[in-house]
Amino acid sequence: MKRLYRFMALAAYAASLVFAQDISGDWQGTLKAGPRELRTILQVTRGCSGEWKAVLLSIDQSPDRGAGMATTSFSLDGSHIRFAVSQIHGSYDGTLSADGTSIAGTFTQGLPLPLEFRRATRETAWTDPSPHSVQFIPVEKDVKLEVLDWGGSGKPLVLLAGLGNSAHIYDKFAPKLTAKNHVYGITRRGFGASSAPSPAGDATYSADRLGDDVLAVLDALKLNRPVLAGHSLAGEELSSIGSRHPDRISGLIYLDAGYAYAYYDRSRGDLGIDLADLQKKLEQLQPGKNPPNRRQLIEELLATTLPGFERDLREAQKNLAEAPAAQQPTAQTPPITQAIMAGMQKYTHIDVPALAIFAVPHATGQPFKDDAERAAADARDEATTGAQAKAFESGLPSARVVRLPHANHFIFISNEDDVLSEMNAFLGNLP
Repeated sequence: MKRLYRFMALAAYAASLVFAQDISGDWQGTLKAGPRELRTILQVTRGCSGEWKAVLLSIDQSPDRGAGMATTSFSLDGSHIRFAVSQIHGSYDGTLSADGTSIAGTFTQGLPLPLEFRRATRETAWTDPSPHSVQFIPVEKDVKLEVLDWGGSGKPLVLLAGLGNSAHIYDKFAPKLTAKNHVYGITRRGFGASSAPSPAGDATYSADRLGDDVLAVLDALKLNRPVLAGHSLAGEELSSIGSRHPDRISGLIYLDAGYAYAYYDRSRGDLGIDLADLQKKLEQLQPGKNPPNRRQLIEELLATTLPGFERDLREAQKNLAEAPAAQQPTAQTPPITQAIMAGMQKYTHIDVPALAIFAVPHATGQPFKDDAERAAADARDEATTGAQAKAFESGLPSARVVRLPHANHFIFISNEDDVLSEMNAFLGNLP
């Protein structure tokens, strides 16, 4: 009997070692949702204080293989693994196998579905079919960015992703530019496989900080005056570099990216940017703060800042009243995205050749009940996006501004041929 107890104790000890093992790394599974099979990757890491973190990627549902959703909770209790992804209102409940190579469980997003993960190995790991190499380049202490290199010959061309995306959003598009350019892609801090430092004040994710990250990568790669092309929010990084360091680049290409964070039109303003500016000025008036010129600050607030912000609020009120309820945002914004929005800046002078391609009016992807409803949606977009395109064009008269009617926001996907044609013409005309 003593031998039996000793054996059971050893078995229990061995089991505890298994479940205390490191589960960090990539785990792969296939979620069967009706007739569809969706490949899923769970990337697990362990923080400095020992807590588990994970990112969930659904590589068959998005053209961006590198963009994932961070779990909002992750726990390992013995062999029991649980995590939640609030972004999609999903959760997982599973059990780690005794040999630590698989997790069997259920993923629930409305309906419970079986989902088994297996630890990826060198032989079984799903590989990215896009022909690029990957490296990680330090841009600041403890911050490294994922950099893709598709190769090619000619002038260097660096692609920057929009908010929430990684450089892998260009996996299919980038190879079509390598005949005449050496093409790279950079994943912004906070997203994809790049480092994600916690927001600490305005500086961590400010527009100029993100622009400096790009400059640090250019230095590391020893790129001489490349062309930068950016989608959506990447417009602020383009303008940050183009306004502060025009000598470092040959040109800028805005892919539905020429919005207020890229070119600020004082006559129109922007609620988000003006709010951040107002908050910074009001903070200087708090007790104990000593701004350099308090009188000038108050005069500026009364003369321009507050009246401009009131205009922004009235415009926002009008847009909310006119927009369908389904289009009004309801989800909470993640902290890193909040930090990026708070760190937007006002760029009004860009002294390098520029190409700006706008989707206007945008394709909504939603069906309309009749032509009148479609016309109303187009008119709303013309009043916002169309007005911004005109502001960009008049404020930067040397830039080429192109409008693609009913294109998707991801214009390099929905209107690939048009975008390639414009980009190649622009690149071919640069000195």
